[in-house]
Amino acid sequence: MLLRHARAVCAAAAATAALVGAGLSGSAGAAPSHPATPTAAETLRTADAPPGLLSALRRDLGLDRRQAEHRLANEAEAGATAGRLRAALGSDFAGAWVRGAQSETLTVATTDRADVPAIEARGAHAAVVPRSLSTLDAAKARVDRAAARHSTLDTPVWYVDVPTNTLVVQAIRPHAARSLLAAAGVDASLARVVTSPERPRPLYDLRGGDAYYIGTGSRCSIGFPVTRGTRQGFATAGHCGRAGNTTSGSNRVAQGTFQASVFPGNDMAWVAANSNWTATPYVNGSSSQVAGSTQAPVGSSVCRSGSTTGWHCGTVQQLNTSVTYQEGTVSGVTRTSVCAEPGDSGGSFISGSQAQGVTSGGSGNCTTGGTTFFQPINPILQAYGLTLRTSGSDPGDPGDPGDPGGTWAAGTVYQAGDTVTYGGATYRCIQGHQAQTGWEPPHVPALWQRL
Repeated sequence: MLLRHARAVCAAAAATAALVGAGLSGSAGAAPSHPATPTAAETLRTADAPPGLLSALRRDLGLDRRQAEHRLANEAEAGATAGRLRAALGSDFAGAWVRGAQSETLTVATTDRADVPAIEARGAHAAVVPRSLSTLDAAKARVDRAAARHSTLDTPVWYVDVPTNTLVVQAIRPHAARSLLAAAGVDASLARVVTSPERPRPLYDLRGGDAYYIGTGSRCSIGFPVTRGTRQGFATAGHCGRAGNTTSGSNRVAQGTFQASVFPGNDMAWVAANSNWTATPYVNGSSSQVAGSTQAPVGSSVCRSGSTTGWHCGTVQQLNTSVTYQEGTVSGVTRTSVCAEPGDSGGSFISGSQAQGVTSGGSGNCTTGGTTFFQPINPILQAYGLTLRTSGSDPGDPGDPGDPGGTWAAGTVYQAGDTVTYGGATYRCIQGHQAQTGWEPPHVPALWQRL
């Protein structure tokens, strides 16, 4: 957890723009079988990303502006392609990831060699592996349950690593990892132990990344402005405060009150602001705006804004990670190569124009580099009934798509595999996101597949 005192640098998420061509822009391989379908980049990414984010991508990933924009577009297209293949492969699916300086290569893993032609037909590389993602996720879930009754201070991080098709346990002492796996009843052949001296800690200290103060002392960073009915506020990290704690803004003006908070277990909270504060779709200080909350795939670029260190970028290393802090274990976070420091806790993680999550904790710093974990934003929205403030929404209004009939509803958080009806047709979600007006299933094939 990174809690402290100071103000943040600013930048926002982005406006939509088209990426010409089908499949992964600039990638090799067969063209997708649906060339007339709009690409994910057309609906979910930007060719005009905020200056702060682009500057951080240039500094941290060594990209110029054109390369950074190209990478963001490729990652959006990869997420949509991987989502469609996940639905098509079913129980054979073993994960997906991007690689290359501009994320030009998407790899999709399967346990069945017969799936290779279908994967390659979508323009992706195929990897045939022995274990499905559901098998590895089940093994991780057993470790999560064992962690509740077994000390994990010497095994602070574990996650499913899809490129190596293993469950990885990061340990200070290898014997501690072996003990945890035995307590969980996980076959050693499924796991890989990585020895590391890192001991992650929470990052303590209404635009994302701005500073706020809890009570009279500690400082955190705003994650993303949200609404709940007519109430406005923001999502942030649970370790920053408890329900009932009061907050003040970076200007030390009374701001709001924590309504709910969970930590450890998860690291999520939301603060309801008073009438002097207005929720905006910005991540501190740019004219570009947050457009949604579609989850970025492994390997994607991701940037963080916090009130201590401003903008920093890296890549998504693993989803669904568990990490042990001194206060206890937090599960379901995303592990990244982005650095952070005290005071950055709770701040915004964003990929292109898409909100990803709020800064939880990590190790290292922004001088020598480090690892940082974020609590994904969609579970926060779902748990507390919040609506992400985006460029297309008004405070407290998730939008009215008319009355086409069906179960799809703006403001609902959908996970990959969920099905809805809309306008007499049935659709399956292929990328997790919070629904909003303009993202009705027929309009965003990057998010919904008609059945």
